[in-house]
Amino acid sequence: MGLMLRLAARLPLPLLHAIGALLGLVGLPFSDRSADARDNLRQAGLDSFGLRLRVAMHFGMGVVELLPVWLRPFPRAIALVREVHGLEHMEAARRSGRGVLAMTPHLGCWELVGLYLASRMPIVELYRPPRQAWADKLMRTGRERGQARLATPDIKGVRALLTALKRGEAAGILPDQVASRGDGVWAAFFGRAAFTPTLALRLARATGAVPLLLFCERLSWGRGFRLWVEPLPPIPDDDTAAATRLNQALEALIRRHPEQYLWRYRRYKRPGDAPPPPDEGVAA
Repeated sequence: MGLMLRLAARLPLPLLHAIGALLGLVGLPFSDRSADARDNLRQAGLDSFGLRLRVAMHFGMGVVELLPVWLRPFPRAIALVREVHGLEHMEAARRSGRGVLAMTPHLGCWELVGLYLASRMPIVELYRPPRQAWADKLMRTGRERGQARLATPDIKGVRALLTALKRGEAAGILPDQVASRGDGVWAAFFGRAAFTPTLALRLARATGAVPLLLFCERLSWGRGFRLWVEPLPPIPDDDTAAATRLNQALEALIRRHPEQYLWRYRRYKRPGDAPPPPDEGVAA
């Protein structure tokens, strides 16, 4: 199976994206997450039949493109990034000796963001091991390259992130996941309360690291990817206010390319150990 995946990873990216788009469309009627995607799009005021089709296509592309991102030789995987905008924000942080808090939402090819950063500086990324041993091996093979190191989402992992940031290195976090009880507050996301992680915001305050939003845009016709590096607005001291500010920045980023967002993710679920959400009509 490993040999077959590596051979498939050699296929041209336009062909892989075409296959992925077709798989996304074919699987759309049978996916148990299609209803979640439709509901989330409606919540954001973006739902339309055409956009739902494009979302399905980009989901399929995102799955298939993991092959070249994870399994091609490291230099060839990094070469998939054709353009970079905003790299000066990261370089300025490094010149000042401050760490880089790289916050990458489920938008575009987020796996390629971490690899690209690992080609330029040391980075520690939070990582939840999958249950299947083969999937864990594949994921680690793809992610732990260049100067990248993985850390589990526990106390030990948080310490690894803190250490990296204090050294002036990078820490990679997905800011649009459902938080655990000890690391979350309810904050508006597209007008509805979502249990939002506060770990990244606390790390920035504790270490003086520069918080940046990163997005690897999927270019049309398999032409590769365009990496965007953008500064986050000033972070308030209050966790809820800070989480709201972060979600607003994420919303603005997602609205630029809504077809590339992972709308099928159950962003509004309540973790079993979380407090009850506030009124559902919370303002955006």
